[in-house]
Amino acid sequence: MENEKIVIRYRGSKLTKVKELDLFPKIEDTYREPSSIGGTLSVFSFLVIFWLICSEIHFYLDSKFVYRFSPDTDFDGKLKINVDITVAMPCNNLGADILDSTNQNAFKFGKLKEESTWFELSPNQKLFFDSKRHFNSYLRDEYHAVVDLLWKRRFTQMFNQMPARTEIPNRPFDACRIHGSLILNKVAGNFHITAGKSLSLPRGHIHISAFMSDADYNFTHRIDRLSFGDASPGIIHPLEGDEFVAKNNMILYQYFVEVVPTSVKTFLTTVDTYQYSVKELTRPIDHNKGSHGMPGIYFKYDVAALKVTISQERDHLGMFLAKLCSVVGGIYVCSGFINTLILFLTNLVLCRAKKDDEDKSYIIHESNLVFEEKPAATIIM
Repeated sequence: MENEKIVIRYRGSKLTKVKELDLFPKIEDTYREPSSIGGTLSVFSFLVIFWLICSEIHFYLDSKFVYRFSPDTDFDGKLKINVDITVAMPCNNLGADILDSTNQNAFKFGKLKEESTWFELSPNQKLFFDSKRHFNSYLRDEYHAVVDLLWKRRFTQMFNQMPARTEIPNRPFDACRIHGSLILNKVAGNFHITAGKSLSLPRGHIHISAFMSDADYNFTHRIDRLSFGDASPGIIHPLEGDEFVAKNNMILYQYFVEVVPTSVKTFLTTVDTYQYSVKELTRPIDHNKGSHGMPGIYFKYDVAALKVTISQERDHLGMFLAKLCSVVGGIYVCSGFINTLILFLTNLVLCRAKKDDEDKSYIIHESNLVFEEKPAATIIM
């Protein structure tokens, strides 16, 4: 029994120990002096804190997009091209073909659809196309100002397909609509629309136009769609919504297209697609003046070696909470400084005014003492 140890258990509250470690001074209410200035500053500070907290929350929820560049290592990938072009020539006189740097042509990749139509649009189609052309032109000019809106609102395309005609012309077809999608090799190539049907050869292809005269050529065209890869929000395709009217039958349209692989990573999806830039060149064909070539519409594309990765990001949660704490603490401390300064200046002015009043009353009192008449002394004999 003598070797037994007695353990004393502490049954009190452990929170008292924590309270003793409180380093922040507490001022009792009896020592506080409320004032109208302090109350006004408190209300104003609470409003500013509320407004800043709402702004920080909105800024945190409003994500931003970060652009990164890296080498494109997907050498075995495929390139999808989407085409919807209307040319002011009958389909019997036109041929659409693709020839890439591996000497593989459209017969290897598939075939685009050819649909006979009229080049002149009906009133409802003209209104649709003019709106699309105006809107796409504005986006190309002001892309830097609306790019974030396009990414965040996930606009894959601003307009759907062109509506059906409400008025059917009473004349033969004078145009050909070439549309569809092809899966190509991820190398440089040449997609072209020219006179005559194409004929495949072992080392390329030719277009047979021997039975056509120069008067049959008319490469006035309208581009409703020309894109690469799958549809993705935020990508503006430069050539979509353009219309070119040929002033000469023998004319050559050339578009030099630089295709850039693009990966779009948002909070919900990840899309691998392509965007492109383009340069245009138009020249008439006149062999007598040394301007040689074959009239038609040529899209010469090449794939860039760099890949653009666009990722949607927002600030870290810890940084967001730190900003909120700094906003509340900063406004609280600044309002305390302002309150102390205003009270100090107010007390200084009031004390000086009070002292001046006391001095004035003292001077008046002294003057009364100086000029007070004393009663005459009476001598009694």
